[in-house]
Amino acid sequence: MSESASATSGRPERARSASAPEVRKRGFFAKIALFVRQVIAELKKVVRPTRSELLTYFVVVLVFVVAIMAFVGVLDLLFGQLVLWIFG
Repeated sequence: MSESASATSGRPERARSASAPEVRKRGFFAKIALFVRQVIAELKKVVRPTRSELLTYFVVVLVFVVAIMAFVGVLDLLFGQLVLWIFG
């Protein structure tokens, strides 16, 4: 019964027997080393874009930034003219 309960909950049961060895806590430097090993393992999973994909992404970002700059510039010009017309 306990096997089915632990399988459905997704958490393993912890056995509390007298013969089980004590789990030793990791030291400060061991935690740092583990973290670095995990970071390196995750970085190995990274998929880097090809040169053509990178160029495509660069052009898309550049066009978007230029479009936003033009939009903000036009709004700035309009608000400036509006302020001069009202308070001018």
